[in-house]
Amino acid sequence: MSWRDPVANAHPMAAPLLLETERLLLRAPADADLDTLFEVHADPVTNHHSPHGPLHARAEAQELLQQWQAHWQQRGFGYWVIALREQPAEVIGFGGIMAKPIDGQEGLNLYFRFRPQAWGQGYASEMALTALGLAFSQLQAPAVLAVVRPANTPSRKTLERIGMRLKGSLADVPGQAPSLLYELSAAQYASCPRQKPEPTPFGA
Repeated sequence: MSWRDPVANAHPMAAPLLLETERLLLRAPADADLDTLFEVHADPVTNHHSPHGPLHARAEAQELLQQWQAHWQQRGFGYWVIALREQPAEVIGFGGIMAKPIDGQEGLNLYFRFRPQAWGQGYASEMALTALGLAFSQLQAPAVLAVVRPANTPSRKTLERIGMRLKGSLADVPGQAPSLLYELSAAQYASCPRQKPEPTPFGA
């Protein structure tokens, strides 16, 4: 799968550094987010379905944050820091779209990771629909992909409720069952109803 690099068509940024949805604030990551990023990604509950498990060292979070920031600098968009509009200082999760190799080809990957107390309220769907709008309306991407573990039923239901469809499997974790690969094409997105899906119980 190929997609048009947005950098040549967007100046200076492909996405605003701060976006507001009905309930959320979505912003680019900053150095000050390191401790929160580590806290969320080191939580065993939050990372129950992660094949690599939770982070164990702050240095791992530092590397992850630097990768996200570099993507923003190079591409003009990337994963967001997510907070509630009514509580902008309280980060409830991270997510969005980033360009990365998936199944041997570069594409846009949809990702989200929320604190457990934010689960079950539809925040992931609200963020993801904004990310899909960015991908298809501004970046002119042909498709958006998402990789999820088979047992992660809440995330799978969230992906399905925003219109993504199971495309196949991906042997991305040595020694473990293949992950599932979901996809939403630009044509499918254009035909999707623009309505907020119901929250996913026990998930974000």
